[in-house]
Amino acid sequence: MKKPSCHDEMTVRHRFDRLCQVSLKGEAINYYRHMDYRREHEAMFSELSEKELNQLFVMDEYGVENSHFTVHGYDIEVKDTLIAEALQALSERKRNVILLSYFLEMSDADIAREMNLVRSTVHEHRTRSLEILRKIMEGKADETEM
Repeated sequence: MKKPSCHDEMTVRHRFDRLCQVSLKGEAINYYRHMDYRREHEAMFSELSEKELNQLFVMDEYGVENSHFTVHGYDIEVKDTLIAEALQALSERKRNVILLSYFLEMSDADIAREMNLVRSTVHEHRTRSLEILRKIMEGKADETEM
């Protein structure tokens, strides 16, 4: 077999050297592109405004803290404990009228149909219930201020 000449060996070395240079240059270009992309699409938390920071978090809500009422097959969740306690103090019929009216946004006519009542009776229950709720909640608010 023929031994490679010194010229052939130098050619192979130059080609290998060039291949390494091209490869490293390509890697450097990819790295700089990647860094530019990250600079455009990513931000440090310390650089965000308060408004942007507030958009990033989510407050976990647990059903244990909320009160649940079932009215004519509808499951209604009340998140405010003060409102839930005040609703508990109402009679079942008045509580149902309030829940259907304000939490499910049903009209008096729809509630009357659902509960087999006259529309004016639903209106009276709702009006009186709101007065009772206001008194209960004002009393509880006064208690918490002391």
